[in-house]
Amino acid sequence: MTREELKHRVDEAIERHADEIVALGEAIRRHPELGFKELRTSALVETKFRQLGLAPRTGLAITGVRADADGGAGPGPTFALVGELDALVVAGHPEADRSTGAVHACGHNAQIAGLVGAAIGLVRARAMDRLAGRVVFMAVPAEEGGDLEWRLDEVRAGRLEFLGGKCELLRLGHLDDVDLAMMIHTTPRPEDGLTCVPGSNNGRFGKTARFVGRAAHAGGAPHMGVNALYAAQLALAATNALRETFRDEDTIRVHPILTHGGSQVNVIPGEARLETYVRGRTLEGIRDANAKVDRALKAGALALGASVEIETLPGYLPLRSDRTMTRVFRQNADTLFGPGACREAGHRAGSTDMGDLSQVIPVLHPYMGGARGTGHAADYEIIDPHLAYVMPARAMAAMVVDLLWDGASGAREVIAKALPGMTRQDYVEFQRSVRRREVFQGDA
Repeated sequence: MTREELKHRVDEAIERHADEIVALGEAIRRHPELGFKELRTSALVETKFRQLGLAPRTGLAITGVRADADGGAGPGPTFALVGELDALVVAGHPEADRSTGAVHACGHNAQIAGLVGAAIGLVRARAMDRLAGRVVFMAVPAEEGGDLEWRLDEVRAGRLEFLGGKCELLRLGHLDDVDLAMMIHTTPRPEDGLTCVPGSNNGRFGKTARFVGRAAHAGGAPHMGVNALYAAQLALAATNALRETFRDEDTIRVHPILTHGGSQVNVIPGEARLETYVRGRTLEGIRDANAKVDRALKAGALALGASVEIETLPGYLPLRSDRTMTRVFRQNADTLFGPGACREAGHRAGSTDMGDLSQVIPVLHPYMGGARGTGHAADYEIIDPHLAYVMPARAMAAMVVDLLWDGASGAREVIAKALPGMTRQDYVEFQRSVRRREVFQGDA
């Protein structure tokens, strides 16, 4: 059997189970769960893996699921296929969960369908008998941010340290034996076409700021108070004034929200809280913007004579797409969709913890269509289930065959040409170095 014949056999197996794959994606869509709380979704993934005869490990970084399939053609690298379990909160989305606000407005349900679909194809076609190395099917928690207070409570309780799922999996050693990885993200953007590969993505730090003033009667004695809300408002204005100081090539994005602005309308707010990300293309750009935002926060406190507690939190590192894996993916996209179908997406200003993996091993993070609307918005929806759920399965399974065929020579080439920026230990130490808490007394 040739490599192309094996890929065709895997394709046929996936298409025979297309209805099952679509049903899985739809079932997850109807029951969205927030990060590190994806108990129902992870249980569903575990069940699917066990039905394939795999032996999944569960409870990784709280809700992660990992199932391994060894190749029968000898030893070789370990290639991880990744899918993300979590949803996010989007106000006004018609499918949002009534109790949590969670909704799959980013297509992670399609990622899991594609991941399980790839496992179905490779296992049912007995493809691993002819491949070297190992495949890891990895359902990971908590790529989306948000739910910050709950996550910080988990950190304080010792159940988490890092706030993203892949970050935690790296820290805990659950990816120590993985040599290269990929996932496919759904895109609603018409300009992305049927499929595309970004060259890079922004990284980010997280920040919280707690302004503390002095409460007083808002009508009878406002002069006795120190208005923490006004301090936060001035900090927001100062942050906005910084925007022209950011270099275009650094693609800086700062987008704060006010999470608390006072307790009662007739009380001068004695406390106000902000939360923001500081995103950028490079760590140097993120650090520069982060320092400027700190100054803006302090300026708001200084103007009102309040204090501000600033906490900087480790976020996600910039994503670097592996060139060798990109080349192989483009070749498969030509087969699946026609010559030249895979577009170049350039740099994307969003962030993903797949970027953290890309700093220690070669990774690929392409996008595939099937959705419309705006990501993370109330109009996001899957409109082509076959494209969104089934075609990622075929594309990822094809990558497995290509990279693990012939003694895994393709995967060995990827590893030989890759230039990781960090060791795993370097990564953990860097993330720990980012976290910092500072108190500035604006009335000193």
